Amino acid sequence: MIELSPEMISAIMLGGILLAVVITGYPLALAIGGVAFWMGIYLFGPALTFEIFYSRSYDMLNNYVLLAVPGFVLMGAVLEHSGAAEGVFDELYKWFAGLRGGLALATIILGTIVAATVGVIAASVTLLTLTALPSMVKRGYDRALAAGAVCAGGSLGILIPPSIMLVIYGPMANLSVGKMLLGAFMPGFFLSACYCLYIVIRCILQPHIAPPIPPGEIKEPFLIKTGKLAVAIGPLVFLILAVLGSLFFGIASPTEAAGVGSLATLILAAAHRRLDMHLLKKAASTTVKVSGMVLLIGMLASSFTGIFMRAGCDEVVAKFILGAGGGKWGVFFIIMFICFILGFFIDWLGILFIMVPIITPIAEKLGFDALWFAMIICINLQMSFMTPPFAYAIFYIRGAADPALEVTTKHIIQGVIPYVVIIALALVVFIWWPEIILWLPAKMM
Repeated sequence: MIELSPEMISAIMLGGILLAVVITGYPLALAIGGVAFWMGIYLFGPALTFEIFYSRSYDMLNNYVLLAVPGFVLMGAVLEHSGAAEGVFDELYKWFAGLRGGLALATIILGTIVAATVGVIAASVTLLTLTALPSMVKRGYDRALAAGAVCAGGSLGILIPPSIMLVIYGPMANLSVGKMLLGAFMPGFFLSACYCLYIVIRCILQPHIAPPIPPGEIKEPFLIKTGKLAVAIGPLVFLILAVLGSLFFGIASPTEAAGVGSLATLILAAAHRRLDMHLLKKAASTTVKVSGMVLLIGMLASSFTGIFMRAGCDEVVAKFILGAGGGKWGVFFIIMFICFILGFFIDWLGILFIMVPIITPIAEKLGFDALWFAMIICINLQMSFMTPPFAYAIFYIRGAADPALEVTTKHIIQGVIPYVVIIALALVVFIWWPEIILWLPAKMM
């Protein structure tokens, strides 16, 4: 048997995942689990390998906090079919009548509202694709601008609470999920405001790419339009307060808040007369599929981490990162760059499960605030949803968009590039002013 150094094992295991995912096209869970299993057999034998897989998988499935995942997924699945979001977009559509770029702004605002009620990017991007994209394209909007607004607005769902990413990250880094959810609130809305500002500026500079809705098409007075918009948004605001309010005031844990949110979403669907067996079956199916995928990747990625650390590879990676030079901030930017590059090739779940156990101790050694550091990583991973080839938002909009709209992959990629740049610039702001992230969690009761 060939003796392998920890450095060689690290290269084989990390390189094996990239090769399995990028070249062979295997699902991420199978790629991570397969590499870990065979390296474990080779290094430690069957008995210890099976023990690591069993113990890691059991701990994952026995984690009470992760019960929030199916709860938040169910919220998103029910909301997607409840009709509430379509009503909000219709009123936003009327409210922005006559404003150049108004439909793109309405798309970002709706994406922000939906993000605060779902936490599942598949639901938010698909909903915006079906609701907002046709309206923009049919009214002469530039396809790249329209597709970019849908991808950026929909991707906010993985950052603005309730967010599955934060629910998973918290237990892995021994952080309060409630504080992480509140810590993401202000950065998420800051990004949303930056997206809107970009659309306004671009539409001023290039007015032909976003023609206004003809003023004569919608003749309602301003106060009436505003009242109708408030009525449409009201139930979703109630849903947001039901989830985040219960967390902020310490009334409920994240898992309990997910249950409250799920019940509130079902009531909302019933109020819109959409609650029937068809909706329940679709919502249940989506919940099982997404939650199953998350937990399967989590179990196998956690097992991978167990084998990886057992072989001493975490120390190899830590020494490599800490020895790269540049001091505390040099190491920080290397970690950020690695996470950004991994986002081109690996699912965000895989990045979390592989990187968080390795980089969290490094951040502690360097003296970074644990909550702030975790939020910066999550905001960084926001870009992974819009950076091909492994870009979920692009896949979802391509799959859900009506072919008659003639929105191509080229249009989508052109549209998302400015938003990736905006996220990178926003990261600089959050690094410079950490209070944007830390202020609200500090007020938590």
